[in-house]
Amino acid sequence: MSLENCTSVTYFALLGLTDIVKLQGILFAFFLMFYITNLIGNLSIMAVTIKDPSLHTPMYYFLWNLSFLDICYSSVTVPKMLADFFAHHKFISFSGCISQIHFFHFLGSTEVMLLTAMSYDRYVAIGNPLRYSHIMNAKVCQSLALGSWLTGYFHSLLHTVMTAKLPFCGPNLVTHFFCDIKPVLKLATADTSLNLMLLTRVTGTLATTTLLLTLLSYLFISKFLLKIQTTEGRKRAISTCSAHLTVVFLLYGTAIFTYLRPSTQNSLEQDRAAAVLFTVITPALNPIIYTLRNKDMKKAIKKFANISF
Repeated sequence: MSLENCTSVTYFALLGLTDIVKLQGILFAFFLMFYITNLIGNLSIMAVTIKDPSLHTPMYYFLWNLSFLDICYSSVTVPKMLADFFAHHKFISFSGCISQIHFFHFLGSTEVMLLTAMSYDRYVAIGNPLRYSHIMNAKVCQSLALGSWLTGYFHSLLHTVMTAKLPFCGPNLVTHFFCDIKPVLKLATADTSLNLMLLTRVTGTLATTTLLLTLLSYLFISKFLLKIQTTEGRKRAISTCSAHLTVVFLLYGTAIFTYLRPSTQNSLEQDRAAAVLFTVITPALNPIIYTLRNKDMKKAIKKFANISF
């Protein structure tokens, strides 16, 4: 089809997770439970960190941002996925599809940057506790958070604009349960090699750099942990670090698996399975991971619950 005779598609159809009717009700209940857990858990963390003065520290400032991100990140895809379980036709407009791509990658990239900032915060807290409040002052924390949001926004904007400029004249079935770059590029009636190269190199550079910086922070942290004399002090430091590291490996593992591989039909099916983990399950697990491994947070939530009820 020549581009002169191209009739641009106005909507896409989503493949969804499954067309097996018996599974749809079960999956709906399962994912709804995780989404509600995500909302309740992360909203609780946000409320507690604002309400409790003892949590007005850099660590919980970043945790508040992470909780807000997790709610938004999951809300980009999950409500539409839940509605589509009972929809005969899983349609999404062209503008809605492009918007979903933008906000999904904007919030995902921001979370990667924010987790790196949190690892630096832990490095300063454990490595230089006497100067911690001076180094991680309000201006530094706000700059790190703002830098994370802006980097995520411009990273996503690059891929969104590059995708939106492509002509889409033919098939409109997205082999995913939401609009993501790789399955949408499969439908473009033009050469997408530049798009895929940018996705691999730019996203790869961002992911690799932030992961290396995070691991470097923890390399130095591990050296400082050996110098802590008391067992209680060491346990306390390890508990906050282990929660953060768990979240890091969950997010990076699935992101690298999804975006840094060649795009094939089999890989796209595997991407759908991986996407369930980082769009539905991980955002719901984050507040549980941080709460169970953090005595201060558990104490603050109990106090908040007693005041509320």
